[in-house]
Amino acid sequence: MFELFFAELRRSWIQFRRYPIEAIGSVVVYASVFYALFLSARYVAGSAFQLGDRLDSIVIGYVLWTLVTFALQNLAGELQQEAQTGTLEQVFLSRYGAIKVFLMRTLADLTLQTVQVLGILFMIMMLTGSRLNFPPTLLLPFMTVVLGANGFAFAMGSLTLLFKRIQQLIALSEFPFLFLLATPTETWTGPGKILAAILPMAPGAGLLRDLMARGESLNFTKLGIAFINGGVYFAVGLILFRLAERVAKRRGMLSGY
Repeated sequence: MFELFFAELRRSWIQFRRYPIEAIGSVVVYASVFYALFLSARYVAGSAFQLGDRLDSIVIGYVLWTLVTFALQNLAGELQQEAQTGTLEQVFLSRYGAIKVFLMRTLADLTLQTVQVLGILFMIMMLTGSRLNFPPTLLLPFMTVVLGANGFAFAMGSLTLLFKRIQQLIALSEFPFLFLLATPTETWTGPGKILAAILPMAPGAGLLRDLMARGESLNFTKLGIAFINGGVYFAVGLILFRLAERVAKRRGMLSGY
């Protein structure tokens, strides 16, 4: 598995290094979009524009959304590219199996995606004056968000296996995630608190806002809920991908485009 991971990491790095404008451009575009929205809100509100720690919370939600967007687009895009180049069947016939190959590829891509996400975060902080905390414990809730994001990425990948082109569906799915990750679900009470624990990636995003925007300490009970949440969505995504793989093999959909 380590051999496979380092091979995929080398592959991702070669692509990253060969097409640097695309990687740098995505950082600039995502940061510019947020800054444009920030300036528009400040213009509308006028001199009364004061967000306080709400700005920090919004920044965290937006940056997490970019990570989810990268995850959704990467796996589906990789599957479509493999199908177009005629190498998809070879991936599924490898001795590792398709699930392990794409898991290691996703993990390898995540290392470079994290660099891009950090670039977006620091650029937004510089432009808006947002000040966030970076305690080491933030890695734990961040992992829960990554699990949930990749669960949905594998679910979208299962649709790509069967329908080949689903770019419009991916684009439509990105907007609900922006609303979900930017909403402070951790402040909900009563029945809303139960809903917040069930919604995908919401518990992890809430913990990151507590740690980075509000300077609170890590709540291990909430962390446990976040790991369960992320683990369930990740497992569901893998199951859907496995089912789609069986259907695609049965219909002979892997050898052609």
